[in-house]
This record gives sequence, C-alpha cells and structure tokens, in this order.
Amino acid sequence: MRKHLPIILVLLFSAAIYFGACPQPSLLDDADSTHAQAAKEMFQRHDWVTLHVDGVRYLEKAPLLYWAAAASYRLFGINQFAVRFPTALAVILLAAMAYLFGRWAYSEKAGLYAAMILVSCVGVFLFTRIMIPEAFLALFFTIAHFCFLRAFFGAGREKRFYYGFYAAMALAVLTKGLIGVVFVAGPAGCFLLLTGRLSELRHLRLLSGSALFLAIAAPWHLLAGWRNEHFFWFYFVNEHFLRFLGKREPVDYNKVPFLSYWLLHLAWLFPWSLGLPLLARQVPRSLRTGDRVTLVNLYLWLWAGIILVFFSISTSQEYYTFPAYPALALLLGAAFASAEGTARANRFLVWAGGARAAIAVAVAAVLGVLVWHARHVQATGDLSSLLNQAPSDAEQYTLSLGHMFDLTPQAFAELRDPATGAALVLGVGFLLAFWFGSRQQHARAAALVLVSMGLLFICANQAQIEFDPVLSSRVLASEIKQRWEPGAKIVVNGEYESGSSLGFYTNQPILLLNGRVTGMAFGSKYPDAPPVFLTDEDVRRLWSGPDRIFLFTENSKKEALLKNLNAPVFLAAEKGGKSLVMNKP
Repeated sequence: MRKHLPIILVLLFSAAIYFGACPQPSLLDDADSTHAQAAKEMFQRHDWVTLHVDGVRYLEKAPLLYWAAAASYRLFGINQFAVRFPTALAVILLAAMAYLFGRWAYSEKAGLYAAMILVSCVGVFLFTRIMIPEAFLALFFTIAHFCFLRAFFGAGREKRFYYGFYAAMALAVLTKGLIGVVFVAGPAGCFLLLTGRLSELRHLRLLSGSALFLAIAAPWHLLAGWRNEHFFWFYFVNEHFLRFLGKREPVDYNKVPFLSYWLLHLAWLFPWSLGLPLLARQVPRSLRTGDRVTLVNLYLWLWAGIILVFFSISTSQEYYTFPAYPALALLLGAAFASAEGTARANRFLVWAGGARAAIAVAVAAVLGVLVWHARHVQATGDLSSLLNQAPSDAEQYTLSLGHMFDLTPQAFAELRDPATGAALVLGVGFLLAFWFGSRQQHARAAALVLVSMGLLFICANQAQIEFDPVLSSRVLASEIKQRWEPGAKIVVNGEYESGSSLGFYTNQPILLLNGRVTGMAFGSKYPDAPPVFLTDEDVRRLWSGPDRIFLFTENSKKEALLKNLNAPVFLAAEKGGKSLVMNKP
C-alpha cells in the first residue's frame, strides 16, 4: 500500500477536481448540449442504435459516448453532473492507465509523472468541459497500445495481450469511427515495418483477433445501416473521407491555421510543455536495434506523430489531437524521471521550473492589475453586459478560448473572485515549486505543480460559471419554464446548436426557423423527421395564432428577424447576447 500511495493520492486529488467540476457550469450551447440531448433522447426512447436530436435522426456520431451518458442518466438522473460524469471518469482511468504503462515501460517514477501530466495539463481539463469523446478515445488508444507492446515484448501467455489490442481498437471505433483503426493499427504496423519485425505477424492473432474486433465493433454498424437508409454513405463516406478532405456536406468545420495548430500544443500541455526540449533524449538513434526502452520510445513517437501529422493536413479542431497526449505524457514522464539523475539535465529542469514560475508570476501580475482596475466597477451578476462581444459567427469563436477575446478590464468586476484566486495560485504555487526544484526536491516540486494546476482548474471552472449567460441559454430556458402554458412552442432562429441548451433544460421540442442546416440537414430528409423545420411564413402564421410562442435569437440576428416578422413582440428576457421574445405578454 505504501508503495502505491503516490499514485493513489494523485488519482484521488484528480478525482476531486474533475468530479467536483461536473455539477457546474451549465451545459453550453453548440455541441455540448446537442450531444447531451442526443444521449437524453437515446435514454428516453430506449433506442440504442439510432441517435436523435429534437426527434431528428442524428447519424454522424459513433454511439459509445452516448451509451455512457445514457447509463449515467440512469444512475444520477438527467442533469449536468450526469452528462459530465463519464468523461471525468475516463480522465481518471486514463491517468491510471498511463501510470501502469509508464511503470511497465520505464519506471515507477516515469509512470507517476505521466499520470500527473495528463490530469494537470491545460488541454485535458479544457477539452473535457464539453461532451466530446476524446477522453474515451485517448483511454482506448492507451489500452490498445499498451496491450500491443506487452504482447510484442512478451512470450507465451503474454501474447494474449494482442486480444486486448483488438478489443480496445474496436471500442475506439465505437467511440469515434474509423480513426480508431487508423490511430491504433497505424502506429503498430509502422513499428513492425520500421524495426524489421514483420515476423511478429505470425503471433498477432490476426484471424481470431479480427473476429473479436468484428464481434465488438460490427453489430452497431450493421444495425444502424439496417435501420437507416443511406447510413453507410453518410457515416463512412461523408463523415470520414469527405471530412478528411474538407469536402463534407454541409460544410460546418474550420481548419486551425497550420502554425497555430502546432504552437498551441505549448498551451495545451502547459505547465509541462516547458520540458519538451527533453524529448530530444527520447528520440531513437536506431530503428532496427536497441533495447526495450528505445523501441518503446519509437512506438510512442509513432503514436503521437501519426495523429499530429494526420490532423495537420485534415480539417481539424483544436481538441482533435487529444488522443496524442498520452503518448507525449509518457515520453515526458520518462524524460523528467531520467533527467533527475544527470547533472546537465537536472540543470535544465531548474531552468524550466524558473521559466514556468516567471510565466506564472507574469500572468498573476496581469490578473492583479485587471482586478485592481475594475475595483470601482459595480458587479451586477451579468458578465455579458461588460463584454465586447463579436457577432456569433465571428471567426474567433471557432477557437476553444474564443470568448476570452470578449473580455474587457471592466469584466473583471464579475470575475474578481476567480481571477484573484488564480493570481494567488500562480504567484505562490509555481514559485514554491521552483524553490523546491532548485534544491533538487523534484518530487515536492512536481506535487506542487499538480496541486497548483488543480486549484487553478477550480478557479477556471468558477470563471466559466460567470460566463454562463454567454455560453449557455439556461437562464432563458428558466424564463420559458416560468411562462409555459399548454400549447406553447419554442422557436430558435437558425440552427439547433445556436440554442441547443434550451431543448435540454426545457425538455420541450424545438422548432427551427431556417434551421435545416449542419448536423440536422441529413436527418431532416427521412420521412419520419418531425415537422420542426419552419420557414419565415410558418413563423408569421404561428405568431398570429392563439398559442404562446417563444422565439429565441442571437442579438446579432435580432434586427433582421424582427423586421421580417413584422408583428408586435414582447421581450421575455435578454442575456448573454441572446434574446427571448414572445407573441403575447
């Protein structure tokens, strides 16, 4: 027990942070609430094959994340915590798996570092604030690659680990489609080819392993194809191959600029990215010869490299490279562990700790200045009134932290508490970590970095709660529920995702004005699609009818909407750059 106490403490601390962040903030408009709604309709319909959103078939996603969320609804009820619980659990399991991988491949210390890196780097926390499958995908990749290497280096019974390789690859396919094969079989195949170990193919259990893979991955695909005409073209051709080529229909994805794509990893892997120069020590000097550590390093580089290069030439979002983080964390963990034993590398660790502390202190100073500047601004509880918001379709919002560009100095009147907390954590925690590191007390320094990042994540989560009116429409959903009456209807001006949290929080169907676009377009073509897609004339007819109509719109589209409606409106609420109007008081 004492031997395993460090990793137990790391996992317990991480669980407290990630599970503690599950209840708040509100679910976001866009993909977050859309995916949560898909899982809710799966749970309510008891249809575990065909996803639906707003009653419309939603066929572009693999099902495993939604199965997990539906199971979470069963355990905890339909709420925000239940939506986020599976992803938080996946992060903790990923850290535990990285520890086991690192301990087997390198050392106990390397495995511990790898686990700490994963749970405390910016990217992992940031990209698990929304309901996307990347944490599960990274977990299954890690299991698959671990099983492959255990079998490759093993003998006799250990060759059975190849079955774990096939099973985890199948689960990855059920998580996010064919990249589950590409990013698992790709590194393994390249590894055997580059090392000249193709003779290992005879131990790879190709027939029985493929049968296991198909037994896990094939049933859902076959059922989905049987129940949904044209599924195979849409899911495999449109959502895989055409998306990779940037020709998916309808076009709704942007590509991160090439330079930003690579440089942003310094932010996503912060505070550990300052150790990236140490990875030069992990580059194999020979492809065909070397000890186990050298070959493991090669394999990890192939794992990370194939993912990073693949998405650098494909359409990509910032979080797409998340499944490469475990490989980079393992390499960094091994580099940090080995660096502590050499004088030259040890000096680099001290330098990196100093640079990290300098960055932290600089950011803390900026936050302190901004909080001081806003000391006379009266907090009203509405952050959106103090932001400089761009139109909803502005290019900056395609970035994960796009709304940070909306901040003004006055906005820190609402962000005073989380900003002050973050400044204290950055200014004290990282300086103490540097102090311990400069005295060769690297374990304490690393523990302080972990704790500091955990506390910083708490502050970040609190700040996101303040952004609720901007990022979510839950407040407007509450207004609808207070005024709800029999026969009432909700209309969203534009695509479903622009106000997707309304559907989740009101538990009512959403009518869409000119919303037959993006993720709803293909499903709308099926004959069983509900009549939720409206034209301008449909809305004008509803507006003059006897039922109460709630019309949601982003303020950037409000003027054109009201001009086209050409009828009296009554404002129910306005918050976060969004308005809710009604056809009667």
